[in-house]
Amino acid sequence: MIKRVVGWVVLVPLCAVMIVFALANRQLVVVNFNPLAPPEALATPGVGVPMFLVLFAVLLAGVVLGGIATWFAQGPHRRDERHFRRETERLHRELEVARRAPDNALLRPDEFAPTT
Repeated sequence: MIKRVVGWVVLVPLCAVMIVFALANRQLVVVNFNPLAPPEALATPGVGVPMFLVLFAVLLAGVVLGGIATWFAQGPHRRDERHFRRETERLHRELEVARRAPDNALLRPDEFAPTT
């Protein structure tokens, strides 16, 4: 319950700030991905996009790339968890087989009491 309240306390103001930011930055900007372009080429107007869309797209790309990097970094941990889960399942199966076996099946032949 506390996580939900904290989430609302953090997310609602963050969303409000993002909406205010988007409304304040509606001017059009030209995006150029060529850092070696001559200044004359940059002076010609191209297709403009609102500045807040550019910043939100960069933010989204950062979140996605960070998530991908985290996923790859956690790969060894997920592999170990799969290994331990398989080992646990195998041991549980062995334990069930041992519990279902008759008691004398677990004894060695030389441990049987002689019947007279």
